[in-house]
Amino acid sequence: MTQKTVTRADLAEVVYGTVGLSRTESAELVERVLDLISDALVRGENVKLSSFGSFQVRSKNQRIGRNPKTGEEVPILPRQVLVFKPSNVLKSKINKSMVRAGK
Repeated sequence: MTQKTVTRADLAEVVYGTVGLSRTESAELVERVLDLISDALVRGENVKLSSFGSFQVRSKNQRIGRNPKTGEEVPILPRQVLVFKPSNVLKSKINKSMVRAGK
């Protein structure tokens, strides 16, 4: 299985081919959508994309971790993490593609 990463340029190219905007307008549209999503997450809002999934920022408390090389205990500071939960529609698509690929 070859793994390809989908980039902003790939998304802009699909918008260009599908919607018919210019390449520049397509790139700006993709950029604007990503900016809106990231700005909402920075404000602490959840982002739900129907039939795709939801993004949520969660707070993690401070805890004690361990350096795997030395075994030394190290405090891990409190932080915010981004969590993605795929929708059932997306999960189904992924699982159907796995079945067709014989995995």
